[in-house]
Amino acid sequence: MSFGFVLNPVSYHGYGALDNLELVVKDYEFKKIVIFADQFLKKEGLLEPVTKRLDAIDSLEYTFFTDIKPNPSIQNVLSGLKALKDYEADGIIAIGGGSVIDCAAGSAIINTNPGFEDVRSLEGMADTKNFATPTIAIPTTAGTAAEVTMNYVITDEENQKKMVCVDPHCVPVVAIVDPIMMESMPYGLSAATGMDALTHAIEGYITNGANEISDMFHLKAIELIARNLAKSCDNDKDAREKMAIAQYVAGMGFSNVGLGLVHSMAHPLGALYDTPHGIANAILLPTVLEYNAESTGEKYREIARAMGVKDVDNMSEEEYREAAIKSVKDLAIEVKIPKDLKEIVKEEDIDFLAESAMADACRPGNPREPKLEEIKELYKKLI
Repeated sequence: MSFGFVLNPVSYHGYGALDNLELVVKDYEFKKIVIFADQFLKKEGLLEPVTKRLDAIDSLEYTFFTDIKPNPSIQNVLSGLKALKDYEADGIIAIGGGSVIDCAAGSAIINTNPGFEDVRSLEGMADTKNFATPTIAIPTTAGTAAEVTMNYVITDEENQKKMVCVDPHCVPVVAIVDPIMMESMPYGLSAATGMDALTHAIEGYITNGANEISDMFHLKAIELIARNLAKSCDNDKDAREKMAIAQYVAGMGFSNVGLGLVHSMAHPLGALYDTPHGIANAILLPTVLEYNAESTGEKYREIARAMGVKDVDNMSEEEYREAAIKSVKDLAIEVKIPKDLKEIVKEEDIDFLAESAMADACRPGNPREPKLEEIKELYKKLI
């Protein structure tokens, strides 16, 4: 079976990666840029590593767009589109976590494909014809890998739904992944985004669409996250750098092969309760791993190995599956992830949540075909 891979044309990594920004801006001959950014980062002056480099480019003008929710809405995307049009921008720099980069993707693709201004028509694989307004993505969290993926998620608040959009025309033209932009993350955000990256790597590894190339990326990402997440939460510089690479590598894989039930169950939590995506994934991951175990062949052995479990080759199938799940649970506990959804989910909402998860674009990638009642039971186990 043939398959393709879509990635950034260029990406820069490691401490000092931002030094390439001036060259990139000049190579693309940008004249007027809208910076999509996190309001907090702008208010606290944490965008200065970027803006001081832009200020050194005489031919460049830029402005900011910061009207972006943690789970970006249709209205956020349309407001961003208006900002691009009003400023007559020829480029975008998206600085932030997945919410910022996703919002920028939605605005950028509509800017060059005006037939999608309803936004809802972008859900799934939209038949866009033109590449999005060129975007330089600079992540400030080590989790979503939005800077490398062709996936972005927009919240339809009216219908209480997260729309998963997949479009190779909206992959950022350049990703600059400099850990210096991640050092302001507090412990909780580092933990949640890191567990989000682990979810990407594990779901991408066991998803129905996985292949040899994506397996290579996902196993390396699991290994890096297992070794470095806890230390990165304490702002260890080397661990920050390794986590920045790990989440990007996971994104290289899952963007091209899909995800699974963890994400399809997490998306409704964000749409209904505005739950941070990383937290939702982190809580759901061990429970869904237990549910999927018998449908994954020998893959849990390799997950356990990548997580640092010793002597996996001498374990039975049941033993290495239990070891893989336990290692994920132990890491979540170590970085202080909540154990359940009791503070989030209301029992009367479970029917709606399960129906939304069944309809989610990530669900078909799950290695075990779930039934609606099974998804309800998975939610109930966590409340």
